[in-house]
Amino acid sequence: MADLKNQRRMAALILKCGENRVWLDPTREEEIIDMITRADIRTAVNSGVIRKKQKKGISKGRARAQARQKKNRKQVGQGSRKGRSNARYPRKRRWINTIRPIRVTLREMRNSGEIDRHIYRKYYMRAKGGMFRSRSHLISHMKVEGHLKASEEE
Repeated sequence: MADLKNQRRMAALILKCGENRVWLDPTREEEIIDMITRADIRTAVNSGVIRKKQKKGISKGRARAQARQKKNRKQVGQGSRKGRSNARYPRKRRWINTIRPIRVTLREMRNSGEIDRHIYRKYYMRAKGGMFRSRSHLISHMKVEGHLKASEEE
């Protein structure tokens, strides 16, 4: 095997890549040995005697397969979890998802005249204090206290 270090080095500069990514045609080795100028190397690159190898990347295949599994709720058990439950689904987000429908319901009841503003304010403050688990819990509580008729659901 002939010493093609210099040709490889020049080709790397011309191709703007590392020396390890330079491919020299093994069948035309004798031809490449005679190339001693950059112009010679440039013509070899244009004719395809010297080429740039493709970069080696990291395959996304395994990542995609795992993403598909997680989409179907696989691989999400206790052993796969890092971080507290509050890190995965923050307390604040949970609170927002609970309080918004409760407040919307109270507002609708007040505007439709089902409850007056005093009862609205009383229940609004209770909701703010975290008394109700959900919108249905609020409604059932209002029925028990007699502020809503049992037949009135919405």
